[in-house]
Amino acid sequence: MSLYEHIPNPWIHQRKHIGPHLSDEERVGFGAALGARITAIVGTMVTALLFTVIALVSLPAAIRSGDVIIIVAWIAQTFLQLVLLPIIIVGQNVQGRASDKRAVQTYKDAEAILHECLQLQAHLMAQDEVLQDVIAHLHQGSGGVAPTTA
Repeated sequence: MSLYEHIPNPWIHQRKHIGPHLSDEERVGFGAALGARITAIVGTMVTALLFTVIALVSLPAAIRSGDVIIIVAWIAQTFLQLVLLPIIIVGQNVQGRASDKRAVQTYKDAEAILHECLQLQAHLMAQDEVLQDVIAHLHQGSGGVAPTTA
């Protein structure tokens, strides 16, 4: 009989089979898969360069108009929106990959801590056995009377 009975948390067994949760696992359904695919295509620097070329096609007409409002509108509505969209997506993709990397590292850290705790538990159970043997030996040496503490 042990001095302590370990009851493991049910989550420990479940998480061994689940692993870390990554952003690629978030896709559900056709719409989400299509959106993720389009985002992957648009969110590249090649697309940003292509959109820059497309935006520059209308630049000469905006400048020829001589109208400040048209030039400002071209910058705000055509250039910034068209070019910044894929650049922002590229940045979000980089941040998502970094977040996934942190999630995997945190998962591995938690696994290591769990392993160490289980080792400590095994060590403590071994100490319990030794303590029980010492107590039993003391009981036998004192004629079955439990020792008193002062």
